[in-house]
Amino acid sequence: MKNTYWMMGLAALLAGFLTMTTFGGTLALAATTVAATAVPVAQTPASTTPATEDAAPVAVKIDNFSFSPNTITIAVGGSVRWTNHDDVPHNVVADDKSFKSKTMDTDENFTYTFTKPGTYAYFCGLHPKMTGKIVVK
Repeated sequence: MKNTYWMMGLAALLAGFLTMTTFGGTLALAATTVAATAVPVAQTPASTTPATEDAAPVAVKIDNFSFSPNTITIAVGGSVRWTNHDDVPHNVVADDKSFKSKTMDTDENFTYTFTKPGTYAYFCGLHPKMTGKIVVK
C-alpha cells in the first residue's frame, strides 16, 4: 500500500513537471487534479539599493528662454534631466562649473547625477539671463 501512495505521488510530481510552462521568465505549474504537498518557494529579498539610484531623473523643461521648474529639490544620488523644447539652442552650466552640458538643439537633453549635498545654481551659457537652482539634500 505504501508503494502505491509513493508511486501516485511520483506520478503527480512528474505530471507537474511535464505541464510546467514558462511565463515572463518565471515558472508556473498547470493546474492538476492530483493533490500535492506544498513546497516553500525561496523569496527574493527586497532590494537594498537606495531608491534614488533607481528613480527616474527629475525633468526640467527648457522652453521660452526659461528653466521649468526653476528650482527643484532632490536627494543625494538623484538625477536631473534638462530637455530643450525651445526652437533655439541652449546649454546648462553650473555656477561652480561642477557640470556643463553640450549645446542642445530642440528635443535634445542632458542628464546629471548629484552625488553631494548642496545648492547648485546654474544658467544657460548662451543666454546667461536664464537661471535655475538644484537643491540636493
